[in-house]
Amino acid sequence: MATTAKRVKDARKPKFSCRKHNRCQLCGRPRGFLRKFGVCRLCFRGLALKGEIPGVVKSSW
Repeated sequence: MATTAKRVKDARKPKFSCRKHNRCQLCGRPRGFLRKFGVCRLCFRGLALKGEIPGVVKSSW
């Protein structure tokens, strides 16, 4: 889990656009971020299993 200070710092607009750092909207995790959904891989998996992300289905073959 990210500290509150890190979340607030990354939420501000950076001085230069290349300094922007992606964080999960739910837990604040900086790594394993999925841009298309705006969450980390762990939160994505949980939401997908609950069926809260439309169009995402667990694959099986």
